[in-house]
Amino acid sequence: MSRVKIAAGNWKMNKTAKEAVEFVEALKPRVADADAEVVVGVPFVCIPGVKKAAEGSNIKVAAQNIHWEEKGAFTGEVSGPMLADLGVDYVIIGHSERRQYFAETDETVNKKAHAVFKYGMKPIICVGESLAQREQGVTAELVRYQVKIALLGLTAEQVKETVIAYEPIWAIGTGKTATNEQAEEVCAIIRNVVKELYGDDVAQAIRIQYGGSVNAANAAELFAMPNIDGGLVGGASLKLDDFEKIAKYNK
Repeated sequence: MSRVKIAAGNWKMNKTAKEAVEFVEALKPRVADADAEVVVGVPFVCIPGVKKAAEGSNIKVAAQNIHWEEKGAFTGEVSGPMLADLGVDYVIIGHSERRQYFAETDETVNKKAHAVFKYGMKPIICVGESLAQREQGVTAELVRYQVKIALLGLTAEQVKETVIAYEPIWAIGTGKTATNEQAEEVCAIIRNVVKELYGDDVAQAIRIQYGGSVNAANAAELFAMPNIDGGLVGGASLKLDDFEKIAKYNK
């Protein structure tokens, strides 16, 4: 099965609403002929302007988080209906920074995955290990567990539409990148877990990204690996030249 690569930028807490619109306006012509699906994961306050700026282009918009409840007394949170109303396409959930700084757990990631689908969007679910966990040789067990809990209760059709991003925590924002072989090995483990749970058809359909210091120089080699279907890109997604090269990795 030919899976369309997905180049998704995770802007994290960067760019004002005005800066975000200017960036997307400049990005549109640069990636119009990209073979990869292009996604920008922008701060909540930037979503309305970026959605309008992206109209008529091939750029999809992702939110960086979601609350699993529809509404209620959850100060500072944003719900599925709110994001769906703005036309959000994807939602990034379970990022290691959310897990580390904001008490995200495998169980809340699962709740959020269900909420994303309930309101007609698609999740980009992040999994990955710390440096200590890799050095102790528990990467495979940990990632398998994270994937199993994240997908709990989802249908086969929903899992086909899911994107899983493997992000080794030790490679995020550090300049260190997993070797092509290390990234491929874990992405293959993830695909095998999906196969065990849902069968080969679903495993061949789901897209698995690598994230962790993906840049213009290493994207083509990473994306060429058989089980890597694109990247969840941090710092490089904030630079027009770099993100263009990543989205057009095969040109």
